[in-house]
Amino acid sequence: MSRLPSGGLIDRSQPLSFEFDGRAYSGFAGDTLASALVANNVQLVGRSFKYHRPRGILTAGSEEPNALVTLREGAFAEPNTRATTIELFDGLKAISQNRWPSLRFDALAINQLLGGLIGAGFYYKTFKWPASFWENVYEPLIRRAAGLGVLADQPDLDRYDRDHGFCDLLVIGGGPTGLAAAIEAGRAGLRTILVDEDSRLGGQLLSETCEIGGLSAVEWVERTAAELESMPHVRVLIRTSLFGVYDGEYTAVERVCDHLAIARPGQPRQRLWKIVARRAILATGAIERPIVFGGNDRPGVMMASAVSTWVRRYAAVPGRRAVVFTATDSGWKSALDLLAAGVDVAAVVDPRPSLPDMAGRLATAGVEVLGNAQIVGTSGVPVSRVHVRLRDGRVRTLRADLLAMSGGWNPAIGLGTHLGARLVWSDAVHGYLLPEDGLSRDLQPAGAAAGHFGAGAALRDGALRATEAIVALRGAARPTSTYATDDTPCEVGAFWYVERPRGKAFVDFQNDVTDSDVAQGAREGFVSVEHLKRYTTLGMGTDQGKGGQVNGHALLAAATGRAIAEVGTIRARPPYHPVAIGVLAGAHREAHFRPERRTAAHDWAQEQGATFVDVGQWKRAQWFARSSENDWRETVDREVRMTRQGVGICDVSTLGKIDVHGADAGLLLDRLYINTFSTLAIGKARYGVMLREDGFVMDDGTVTRLAQDSFYVTTTTANAARVMQHIDYARQVLWPEWDVQATSVTEQWSTYAIAGPQSRALLASAFPTLDVSAEALPFMGARRFIWNGVVCRVFRVSFSGELAFEVSAPAQMGEAMIRHLFASGAQFDVVPYGTEALGVMRIEMGHPAGNELNGQTTATDLGMGRMMSRKKDFIGRVMAQRLGLADRARPRLVGLMSRRDGDVLRGGAHLLRPGKPQVAAHDQGYVTSACWSPTLGRTIALALLVNGAERHGETIVVHDPVRGADVEAQVCHPVFHDPEGVRVRG
Repeated sequence: MSRLPSGGLIDRSQPLSFEFDGRAYSGFAGDTLASALVANNVQLVGRSFKYHRPRGILTAGSEEPNALVTLREGAFAEPNTRATTIELFDGLKAISQNRWPSLRFDALAINQLLGGLIGAGFYYKTFKWPASFWENVYEPLIRRAAGLGVLADQPDLDRYDRDHGFCDLLVIGGGPTGLAAAIEAGRAGLRTILVDEDSRLGGQLLSETCEIGGLSAVEWVERTAAELESMPHVRVLIRTSLFGVYDGEYTAVERVCDHLAIARPGQPRQRLWKIVARRAILATGAIERPIVFGGNDRPGVMMASAVSTWVRRYAAVPGRRAVVFTATDSGWKSALDLLAAGVDVAAVVDPRPSLPDMAGRLATAGVEVLGNAQIVGTSGVPVSRVHVRLRDGRVRTLRADLLAMSGGWNPAIGLGTHLGARLVWSDAVHGYLLPEDGLSRDLQPAGAAAGHFGAGAALRDGALRATEAIVALRGAARPTSTYATDDTPCEVGAFWYVERPRGKAFVDFQNDVTDSDVAQGAREGFVSVEHLKRYTTLGMGTDQGKGGQVNGHALLAAATGRAIAEVGTIRARPPYHPVAIGVLAGAHREAHFRPERRTAAHDWAQEQGATFVDVGQWKRAQWFARSSENDWRETVDREVRMTRQGVGICDVSTLGKIDVHGADAGLLLDRLYINTFSTLAIGKARYGVMLREDGFVMDDGTVTRLAQDSFYVTTTTANAARVMQHIDYARQVLWPEWDVQATSVTEQWSTYAIAGPQSRALLASAFPTLDVSAEALPFMGARRFIWNGVVCRVFRVSFSGELAFEVSAPAQMGEAMIRHLFASGAQFDVVPYGTEALGVMRIEMGHPAGNELNGQTTATDLGMGRMMSRKKDFIGRVMAQRLGLADRARPRLVGLMSRRDGDVLRGGAHLLRPGKPQVAAHDQGYVTSACWSPTLGRTIALALLVNGAERHGETIVVHDPVRGADVEAQVCHPVFHDPEGVRVRG
């Protein structure tokens, strides 16, 4: 074990056991998987993507590119999880990735010998010959080599949730800047949400030795956190990664139970937060930058800040003999932290000619100080020797099993680019910042994210930004808090890369992008950072190049003779940190992904042996088979015949139903439909057609006037929601001054169509007090009646071509109603019929439905042009008069009847004149709906035929290239059954 005997913020009273690659280890509560591996001397944790080079832990934060593992097992397995963000729990099991057969012996490490063949952009240049090898050899090999972790092959069994937050001020980041901003806003009474990805607040203060107001950094964090928790208007979300900034919304993932072996009962694994904030402060700190030199990717090479974190926060020693390579003062602090932990610090190498005051302290402690020097290479796996180029050009070799590096700091401002902000270069910071002039005042960077490094500067800037938000939101603020700290000003230098390194020098650790790859890309013309990114894959890994991206830009600038500011930078893409796809879906998966809607008669239909079909979200009975029937066609034929000869009942509750009421309800309907409804008598219904603004048919249905200011509108099942939106748009946007309201009541009413010659007799038997005679309830009439103490409705409408009624009951009485109707209809041999029989009868009746209302047909195309009122205006009227839509040669609705017995007409088949070539130039239209008609004993169809209204009696060829069939059909009127309407009006 490399655990210090005391110190750190771990709980030594709670030892934990875990496994990595099947081997047992131990740690403590408060550890991350990464810190526990460090404490157990585990240096090799993974393999790189392309060359399969051995890799160790590089950082201590969410920017980690190397230590990606698969957590848990089976259906709960989660690949590509950063070991630095995984809280250790008892029984944790993790396995390394991207290696075979084992981590120590990876067969694909042979790729290191093929570097000349698989350099930058190799996939654009290789595998070109022979062409026949691509699909059978090259592509399968590339696919197998691609990726890092392996997805579970079972459905995700974890639970996910989502929530919404609303606040005055959102503080992103719980380090010194974020804590100072949140406490300032909380004391001023602002509704505040503070989010931080760590398991505890404090950020870098948890690894600092400075004092704040006379308290140690950790004590100050604990006191501030306790005060925030006591404020009812402040919400603190730890273990929460904010990954996206969108227009008016911030999106985050809270890891509710990821730190537990078993999730708490009733709790999700993760929760998706959507936060709406009036103001936000970006207090995300800065990310330490690596240095590009030979062998900088070996296990045992770490960021200097990570070394301090392991030692100070976790009491874990990452090595016994260390060398520090730094161009920043913070790297020197890490050397002091290592000394305090008892590590033998062999040397501190700084490429700057002028060294900080800490150099004297380290020299006094026996540490060799090498100024104006550079590390050019390393040796060993893990690292065992470091090669230093001195100021005079000589190269010395130092023995070390730990190399800490610090090339500068990148303000962590990727979230600020999600809304399109272009970053600007700062020579003072040696990094990119958000532009002050182009940045929305709703999101302000603060602290290190704004270039203010050091604990004291970060605290003061956080408080200042919060005060600005308080003034903007409240108009006044109390004096800004000041913070007395004993930390020294932090000099942030910059050192990007070593010239003439020994061995491969890596820029992007995860994707194996080297300095030579960047140079090659520049030579080949990829001088735009976006082009270079895609050509070399620089910054295209799970870490999005958070650490090494700027180094790549510095190398590109040198290769093209430009300054870094001239090269530009890329935008971070959401999600800023990787998130589980499951949390984005939340509970909307499996049955909840597409909620299933059932009518009140669903259970009854199951009892009758119904076969169900999905109609949108609805489950509808397709047919009701009997045991004696051989196939569905036999069942449907029986349902049609028995309905036309006796009586049948169909559940049509899925049709859209909308109540429109108010003094101007009739006027609104006049504007929505092509025909007039303001003159409709109370107790009467009328068929109507609704157009879109472009003149094409949107929907059809009936409108019934229930009272002077109340109408009942029905729509097709498919367009119910769309029509409701259309009505709301018309009354709220187009004519907001009108007195009219609309309410969807689709699920409030159960409706049953009762069709057939015996339908009136069945109704009279079911409701003896209801007068359903032709005189009392004429065609297109409607009445209310009382049944079992509730108000019900009956409408005399038909979409079957038979005498028919529709009975509506409140949905809670829907099942009782269907059972009552069938009990009353037993004496008439009533049958249930499903959507298939309903479709057959509507085709026989010539009634257009979804296949004909396809968004490309006009009312005239469908034979309803004469319904269009010339006395009023309505939506779509002007556009419907366009020359193209008024053309008499447009395809019109016709009927088709097969000329020979046994010929089958099928939907989608094209129509051609006899003898004409079967090419698009001779296409005359197509079949929209077709069926076998048991009433007529042949196949019939509805079709859209060019100039169809004038071609009745003509023979046409029905060409079906998909099924390879050509048959002849006769063009006829689309109404096949009872064209005079005698049966409907009987």
